[in-house]
Amino acid sequence: MSALCRDSIAVPATLVRGGTSKCWLFDLADLSGISGRQAGVDEVLAAAFGARDSDQIDGVGGATSTTSKAAIIGPATAPGIHVDYTFGQVGIGDERVEWGSNCGNCATAVGLHAVRSGLVPATAGRTRVRMRNTNTGGRIDAVVATPDGRVPAHGDTLVPGVTSPGVRVELEFLDPVGGTTGTLLPSGNPVDELARGEATLVDAGAPAALLDAATVGLTGVESVAEFTTLLPGLLPLRRAAAIRMRLAGPGDPVEAAVPKLGIVGPPRDYRTSGGVLVRAAEYDLAVRMVSMHTPHPAIGLTSMVAVLAAATQPGSVVRRHLGAAGGPVRLGTPAGVVTGTPVLDGDGRLVAVNLVRSARVIAAATIFVPRGAGVGAA
Repeated sequence: MSALCRDSIAVPATLVRGGTSKCWLFDLADLSGISGRQAGVDEVLAAAFGARDSDQIDGVGGATSTTSKAAIIGPATAPGIHVDYTFGQVGIGDERVEWGSNCGNCATAVGLHAVRSGLVPATAGRTRVRMRNTNTGGRIDAVVATPDGRVPAHGDTLVPGVTSPGVRVELEFLDPVGGTTGTLLPSGNPVDELARGEATLVDAGAPAALLDAATVGLTGVESVAEFTTLLPGLLPLRRAAAIRMRLAGPGDPVEAAVPKLGIVGPPRDYRTSGGVLVRAAEYDLAVRMVSMHTPHPAIGLTSMVAVLAAATQPGSVVRRHLGAAGGPVRLGTPAGVVTGTPVLDGDGRLVAVNLVRSARVIAAATIFVPRGAGVGAA
């Protein structure tokens, strides 16, 4: 055995760009023997990503909330499902892994990987991957473009926030309501008055607190730099929302991943982070979201599901800027305009949210994880 192997454990992984995130994908079988089970997995992932360091220099993490993500893929444990996956948000400057939420961009990556790796056989034209997220129990279908029954090497679908195209992946979030709290509006109200500002507290895709931008003195089209300077004044509202949603008690810590926090407002002309002018007529709702205490450079997909779910609720802060519900909704984000479609049944109940993303496999690798306290042999 080499010195490298004596001092570290070797863990196979695949790096996939899904939507506007990068996600390291791990096979459950490759992690299942790690000592300490869940604790061991947490410690191995934190060490692999270099989570102790806020720059993640000594690991595979990218030191941002969109590049410090992992998903563990395992065999389906329910009928009608192809793949189970568990999402982990790895800490940055914090040796923790948060397991309390899902990530739609990583779901995009899992869908592509499932077909490319043969977990789900490709079919001519499009291949449907039926997935279950174990964090929330949520069901997501990924429909992967497979022309001629194969996965393209790169694809030709471009999404805002990414400068290169990828393989087209259509995501269908099925029955997305209440995965954490059991209900769409955990407080029972379409609008809640917080200590400062009005918000709709919604649980769909992920728990989220959506603030009406005007009630907190903002517009909803702030640049990422502007939003960064204003964010410290908004974070206490996130704690208030978590307590109101019964995600935490008054004296309890609040997870960094949930609830999501964002502001929404009416369309206005603005420029993307890349300097492109977006006219008010080109979209329906301005959105700026927070991820792991920092402004998201685009919008996370579970946050997008939450916004679109709130759009179906009369009186919500989202609906007040949209008017009548129904049909696709165009969201103006720092990266550009993204579109999603809430799907309602005959009784007006939200049964799905459909989005279009792209994904690309970047690397297949072996990560050498330093042995340390609690990190045993796989």
